[in-house]
Amino acid sequence: MNESFRHFRGTPTYITDPALEAAVNAALALERPLLVKGEPGTGKTLLAQAVAEGLGHPLLHWPVKSTTRAQDGLYVYDTVQRLYDARFGDAGTDAVRDIRRYIKHGALGRALASEERVVLLIDEVDKADLEFPNDLLHELDRMRFVVAETGDEIVARHRPVVIITSNNEKELPDAFLRRCVFHFIDFPDPPLMKRIVRVHHPALDDELIDQAIAAFYDVRGVPRVRKRPSTSELVDWIAVLAQAGLATDRVRAELPFVSVLLKKEQDHVTVAEARSGKSGARRW
Repeated sequence: MNESFRHFRGTPTYITDPALEAAVNAALALERPLLVKGEPGTGKTLLAQAVAEGLGHPLLHWPVKSTTRAQDGLYVYDTVQRLYDARFGDAGTDAVRDIRRYIKHGALGRALASEERVVLLIDEVDKADLEFPNDLLHELDRMRFVVAETGDEIVARHRPVVIITSNNEKELPDAFLRRCVFHFIDFPDPPLMKRIVRVHHPALDDELIDQAIAAFYDVRGVPRVRKRPSTSELVDWIAVLAQAGLATDRVRAELPFVSVLLKKEQDHVTVAEARSGKSGARRW
């Protein structure tokens, strides 16, 4: 196994902590999928990009939807295109008879067929049907599959690095969990959040960043907020604050441009009510 697999340490644009690094490196050493959970905005998807960058491998992204089937990740047989070519296309009869022309590999199929090692991101696995994770087990274990229409067997030359994300919306099957290395990404604490923000806004004044982060955690700490703002929304909010050129003492007191942070009408009301007893608080 490549020695570099045991030494993922994040990237200049993706800040990690020792626990996350240990989980990634354990998955690499065991050659098992890494299952990453955490609330939206904690960097689960970006982790796969960082691993690909850090290890120097291409990234394949498989975004899972409610209608996604495991078979879709391996390949699809495009019967519609074949029928169209047979009736209206310029391809000759021999070409149309070649079923292999109409086999289209999905993300998992491309990862297994790749000439080089890749990082495969299976994103938001809990969006699909409950049987979806179990349906992946066979191919993830064996790292090979057969194209039923042609009898061709695709065998991985290089075992892909598989990273699976979940927003914890559904319980995943025990059999699936047993085959994964698991890590829950905790929401960053203020010091780590400041390091993350600094990656995106390296030239901003410390006072503005400190006030914005303090206000951000104030908002996240309000009970009954249905959609708490995430890291990406904080980064965007700070960008707006910096462009507006507001005095830093207004940030925490007034929460200007709060619509960048709060995306539900009821959350605006909830936060305003929670702040109504504070000096300078107002509705927006």
